[in-house]
Amino acid sequence: MNENVKDTNIELKDEERTKCEIWTRVMGYHRPISSFNIGKQGEFAERKYFDEKKCGCSK
Repeated sequence: MNENVKDTNIELKDEERTKCEIWTRVMGYHRPISSFNIGKQGEFAERKYFDEKKCGCSK
C-alpha cells in the first residue's frame, strides 16, 4: 500500500451541495420521481385520530 496516500474525509456544507434529480421510466416514458403522487404513504402522516370519550357526546 502506498504510504503517501492520506485518508481524507471530504465534507460539504449544505450550500455547497447540488440537488440530484432522479428520473425513471414508467409506462413507456421518462419522468422525474419528484412528480410522483405521494399516495397513501404521504396520507398516513396527515391522519387525525379522535377519542369518542373526549368529544362530549357519550356519557
